[in-house]
Amino acid sequence: MRRLLVAFFVFSLFLPGQEPASHEFWPGAVYDPAIPTFQKVLGYGAGEQISSPEQLLRYLEALAGTVPNRMKVFDYGKTWEARRLVYAAIGSEANIRRLEDIRRALRRLSDPRTLPEAEARKLMGGLPAVAWLAYGVHGNEISSPDAALLTAYHLLAARNDRMAQDILANVVVLIDPLQNPDGRERFVQHFRASEGLAPDADPLAAEHNEPWPGGRTNHYYFDMNRDWFAVTQPETKGRIRALLEWFPLLFVDLHEMGSDATYYFAPEADPFNPHLDKDIRESLEWVGKNNAKWFDHFGFSYFTREVYDNFYPGYGASWPCYYGAAAMTYEQASARGLLMRKSDETVFTFRDTVRKHFVASLSTLETASRYRERLMDKFYRFRKLAAEEGASEPVREYVFPRSGNVTAVDKLADLLAEQGIEVKRAASPIIVNGRRLPTGSYVVPLAQPSKRLIRVLLDKQVSMKEDFLKEQERRRQRKLPDEIYDVTAWSLPLLYNVEMLAAGSTAAGQFETVKAGELPKGKLAVAAAPVAYLVPWGSAGAARIAVAALREGFTVWSSDKAFAQNGSRYPEGTLILRTAGNPASLGEVMTRMAGRFGVDITATASGWVDEGVNFGSGYVRKLRKPAIALAWDRPVAAGSAGHARFVLERQFGIPVTVVRTPQLATGDLSRFQTIILPDGSREGYASTLGAAGARRLKEWVAEGGTLIATGGGAVSYLSAPKTGLLAVRQEERVKAGRKDAAEDKEEEEDEDSEEVEVPGKVFTKQEDFDKAIQAEKELPDPVAGVLARAKVDKEHWMGAGAGGTVIAMVDGRAIFTPIKLDKGVNAAYFAGPDEVVASGYMWEDNRKQLAYKPLVIVQREGRGQIIAFTADPNFRAFMDGMNVLFLNAVLRGPAHTR
Repeated sequence: MRRLLVAFFVFSLFLPGQEPASHEFWPGAVYDPAIPTFQKVLGYGAGEQISSPEQLLRYLEALAGTVPNRMKVFDYGKTWEARRLVYAAIGSEANIRRLEDIRRALRRLSDPRTLPEAEARKLMGGLPAVAWLAYGVHGNEISSPDAALLTAYHLLAARNDRMAQDILANVVVLIDPLQNPDGRERFVQHFRASEGLAPDADPLAAEHNEPWPGGRTNHYYFDMNRDWFAVTQPETKGRIRALLEWFPLLFVDLHEMGSDATYYFAPEADPFNPHLDKDIRESLEWVGKNNAKWFDHFGFSYFTREVYDNFYPGYGASWPCYYGAAAMTYEQASARGLLMRKSDETVFTFRDTVRKHFVASLSTLETASRYRERLMDKFYRFRKLAAEEGASEPVREYVFPRSGNVTAVDKLADLLAEQGIEVKRAASPIIVNGRRLPTGSYVVPLAQPSKRLIRVLLDKQVSMKEDFLKEQERRRQRKLPDEIYDVTAWSLPLLYNVEMLAAGSTAAGQFETVKAGELPKGKLAVAAAPVAYLVPWGSAGAARIAVAALREGFTVWSSDKAFAQNGSRYPEGTLILRTAGNPASLGEVMTRMAGRFGVDITATASGWVDEGVNFGSGYVRKLRKPAIALAWDRPVAAGSAGHARFVLERQFGIPVTVVRTPQLATGDLSRFQTIILPDGSREGYASTLGAAGARRLKEWVAEGGTLIATGGGAVSYLSAPKTGLLAVRQEERVKAGRKDAAEDKEEEEDEDSEEVEVPGKVFTKQEDFDKAIQAEKELPDPVAGVLARAKVDKEHWMGAGAGGTVIAMVDGRAIFTPIKLDKGVNAAYFAGPDEVVASGYMWEDNRKQLAYKPLVIVQREGRGQIIAFTADPNFRAFMDGMNVLFLNAVLRGPAHTR
């Protein structure tokens, strides 16, 4: 009977329009009946249902249509699935009327080099603060978008709330109600399909547990709360563009966390990024204390200074700090539906979670109103001091020679400009540090307001404090989880594998300002009666030309050996497009592609070379039009699959067929040249594909297929004895003081004995005890994300165009044995123990064990081959320096099968 009563109560609680009279989001508030409510527009009360992206937008526009003098809606982009990305500006009638003037004034304030302090003070006196509230970047963190609309409604409709009136007078509120419409739509569709008679609070209920890939990520399964400086996704591009139009002084990114938690708000946890100004911490204290006041008032539990740091600059809670905002994360325990039971048997509702985000939003805006002038002063001083530091510190400029992988150099310069950083392009050769650099080289002056953003993105090492690292080492020794939240390295020159010079003086010469989106064009060096067109390999642009030409029906060849002709040297991998056997439009197409892809192409009038292989050599391979299957669905890691698909489709224009993983064991694979297994669970792959699937893959490879594994989990599956596809093994951890795990075997024999008793041991010191309690067999400790240096085998076709060294993102705990020479080739392997860490923090044991272990393995199998990347080359799609190796596998790999 009790269960029936509870079920009836829950059922009645969530009947549309049946909001209990006692429930108030802001007790005592009296609302203007002329302002439309959730109920009037959507047919249900706030927090009664999980609103879809379409419903959220409909309500937002209903509010704006009712009070256009106090609210305006602006589009800032579209998602991959063509959903609108919008933000709303809310303020007093006076502030909305002069909205454009306010925006222009804040942009003036953003450059103290052109605005004297006295004039700046005068400007600040008449300006409102601008605060940006960003909701729902993770599509299955469901409460904040509904809270966004409730916040907008309260600000516009509350008649008797003095705080709301003060906010409207002193703050322009920018509400981004839904940062990830595609992910939210995925969650909402799942939830509605799983609903039953009444909401189910049981955590095991289907409505709380999404199928692969879940709604957290966007269309290409990117966690967009890691994309802020990489700017790979349209949602991020539009958002950054909008922020740089406004320079909001406060930025809040509202999230959800595990259901057993309470509520988190700033101040943030350690480690604190050393490039952030300490003044920001004071602003976070203001916000946190005011949030605490209101949460205490309403009896809400909360915590601060734990778990959520802002060390990594790719968070929404960190990137805005580098232009001078106070940015922060809020986290609410998630109901993942309309009702959730915690492990302590307490039950909370979706409406409860909406309310807490709503209260936190209003509290934050109250802080912005109260500290309006001080926030503006901090912003101005932040940017003023940054420019002054850049003019006085030892390094005055960062310089990128336009050589080697020029499309990566161009892209990096464009990426910096897109984030508001001033970048100059040399109109003629320049001298830097005694070196003559070519025309087109890029200079990034540090004497600019974006200096701290420049440093955090370009410095090769950003270190955490020693006391924090010592504590992590202590926790590791105790087998406690470390407190490093995300990757520890992200230096863009390393990610792109391009050269950067640190100059102590200002380069002389003529320069032009780099404008985002205006990349240099390549050119075609013409020849009379050309025999072939030559495209040097080693850049993303060259790969794009290969793909585009193949897709347009042209025949493309690639040389495994370097050659020289007419005083020019062409590296391994160079593309050769012969006029014979290709359509007559080849020259016209090459001219177009040179300009489009930013690559210089040479038309040659002869097949004769001065050195190296001729065009008809057996080392010159015919490329095939890509036919790629990508494993999709469990047990594949959604991010790894999505990033691989994005890189192939959106960065290189290669269509991909995504195949549900179980179908690889049963489907007709003969139409594919290449199959990619993204990172995932070894055990998951084994159980999903089974013995028949492993056998099918092996047969397909033997028949001439190229099987590519990207990430430790996939490589571990292929190398497992039961799979038997790759002749390497995943390594156990080497204990401290040992050279290899085999030295531990003798000691383990006693422990493995089936005897009831074992020989006794005498411990005479603490170290004996500490040693005795260690696990006898375990994997290396996981690392949080480190940029590791690897050497490339330049004699093997797999290393063509990659240079002698590449940088990989190593995370997790997978380390593999090198492949034996009679089985295959270690096409790239990690550098020695003193060189392997290029940036970031790696446990000492891991650093020593990772040295000289493989990054890329190539193994022949019948007429085909297996190519294994032990670290994901497509990690977050910002590992541009790994593109050439990955494209060698995908584009050039099938040319090396029979």
